[in-house]
Amino acid sequence: MNNDIKSMMAYLAEKIEYHARKYYVDDAPEISDFEYDEMFYKLKALEEQYPEFASDNSPTKRVGGAVLDKFEKVTHTVRMGSLRDVFNFEELTDFIDKTPADDGYSVECKIDGLSVSLVYDNGEFVIGSTRGDGITGENVTENLKTIPSIPLHIPYKGHLEVRGEVFMPRSNFEELNAKRESEGAQLFANPRNAAAGSLRQLDSKITAERKLDIFVFNIQQCDKVFASHTESLEFVKEQGFKVVPDLAKLFTSEEIIAKINDIGAKRSSLPFDIDGVVIKVDSLAKREEYGDTGSVPKWAVAYKFPPEEKETVLSDICVNVGRTGVITPYAVLEPVRLAGTSVSRATLHNYDFISERDIRIGDTVIVRKAGDIIPEIVRVNKDKRPDGAAEYRMPETCPSCGEKVYREEGEAAFYCTNSACPAQLIRNLSHFVSRDAMNIDGFGEAQVNLMVESGLLSSAADIYYLEKEKVAQLERMGEKSADNLMKSIEASKTRGLDKLLYAFGIHQIGEKASKVLATQFKDIERFFDITEEELCAVNDIGAVSAKNIINFFSHPQTRILVDRLKSAGVVCEYETDIKDDRFEGKTFVLTGTLPTMKRDEASKLIESFGGKTSSSVSKKTDYVLAGEEAGSKLVKAQQLGVKIISEEEFWEMIK
Repeated sequence: MNNDIKSMMAYLAEKIEYHARKYYVDDAPEISDFEYDEMFYKLKALEEQYPEFASDNSPTKRVGGAVLDKFEKVTHTVRMGSLRDVFNFEELTDFIDKTPADDGYSVECKIDGLSVSLVYDNGEFVIGSTRGDGITGENVTENLKTIPSIPLHIPYKGHLEVRGEVFMPRSNFEELNAKRESEGAQLFANPRNAAAGSLRQLDSKITAERKLDIFVFNIQQCDKVFASHTESLEFVKEQGFKVVPDLAKLFTSEEIIAKINDIGAKRSSLPFDIDGVVIKVDSLAKREEYGDTGSVPKWAVAYKFPPEEKETVLSDICVNVGRTGVITPYAVLEPVRLAGTSVSRATLHNYDFISERDIRIGDTVIVRKAGDIIPEIVRVNKDKRPDGAAEYRMPETCPSCGEKVYREEGEAAFYCTNSACPAQLIRNLSHFVSRDAMNIDGFGEAQVNLMVESGLLSSAADIYYLEKEKVAQLERMGEKSADNLMKSIEASKTRGLDKLLYAFGIHQIGEKASKVLATQFKDIERFFDITEEELCAVNDIGAVSAKNIINFFSHPQTRILVDRLKSAGVVCEYETDIKDDRFEGKTFVLTGTLPTMKRDEASKLIESFGGKTSSSVSKKTDYVLAGEEAGSKLVKAQQLGVKIISEEEFWEMIK
């Protein structure tokens, strides 16, 4: 009896996988959705009744269900490297001239998604991970299992690791953003951004709902030997994977350029995003011969498409009031399809940007996406300008609170200086509670919105006077969430003056400047009577930043805010825990990807020993801590004779 049930479950799983491949990979379904669902739910029912016979790689796992606390780290046995980019055909031809390949070049679309590794042993999918920094990624196996085009079983029984690009089809992206907009949630910038966010969900059910897809473009490891890249992808295809589309084997520069132009011409009509074309020497033996530069292979390049440009009409110019009071203009456009999404707004940066390009309401404008993400206006087609189109003028008062706006001499931006401005409130509060500021865990933008709408918050100080009972009654909160939030709020009281100054969101005062100011002046009370001269005497604080600080602390609302924070027990002094100041007076510049640390981790470590970090190399720099793919900063350090150290040498310095 048990053997019959086990055999039935195995038979159903095999049939479901077969028909899933026909539908999602081959695009040639053989049965109706009803018949497929019938088999699927029959298997699911059997697994619930006989869990001891359920496979870890059952097709029912594609609906998700695993919820993780965090992602485990995975060290890649084969480095997941990147490619050198070329931006014109001259650079491409130069690459081809330097890598002659009688056996030809593989030419394929560069999918704009998230790179992952899939590992199979004995025909079973065993682990899937993100690229990470190329050496260490994250284990996202459960989330990858929800992608229908990833086979959970393959015919090949040896060891196989393939690399692919997870992406979100454009239609799914638009559907997802429409749903999020209706729910009042933040929209994803583009399909790549959405795919990355979806694959890194701790709850795999959410990933399953996002309808991701994948194209495989490389074999990382395999027991089987291949002569060429195109041959290896044929093998991958036979195993049931979707391989990168529009793959061609070509031999001359002329053929490759023609292929790139062909792909570029149909780019906007593809159901997925691409940001270029990859050209690789096809022969694997030749690749070994050419080798790499240490950071990128010499046998491959990625030709990057220039940003797509479209013409549309600018129907209005509106403004936003930002977190720091900056009033930023933006263009309202007649919707136009651009780089895979419908665009109806574009950034106008500031008033100078509008004036320099003479942008007017009613103009026909050419738009593109900077970095294929942010829509911007490139130029105006003045031949199509309507009669009577007037020059644009910025508003003289804040559109949110009605206070007069000002513009500092020599600055591009206009500001509202009213810290109680309603338009700034939610942004200010969201920044105040953020990780790099007061770091109040469980207090995201959604909770801020909820509490502002409920009348519980009207300033940052109100956070420290919240009552657990009232918070628990809010929608989607409850007793446990409220309790956790109150504990996190209490813990935030001891973050210190540097974090508090940064949390205030004073214009042009970032984390580093806040730390410098806190270290120098120690107590928040000093800022209420400080002079511009005193501030300008501090390293990294210029005249504009000094005026912004004085402006902020001169407002009556700031005095009330600080008094209430103090009364609630928020620490408003700077207390250093530096016991070892071996780096005191030393300046470090960090560049490239470090093997085991993120750069912000290294910066905090340097500061913990009394040193400081800078974003640019100069003669005053003491050390440049360089990792993989270090660029112009490393070159400048070499030119200036600045000492360059590796992460290993850095660890030796602090042992």
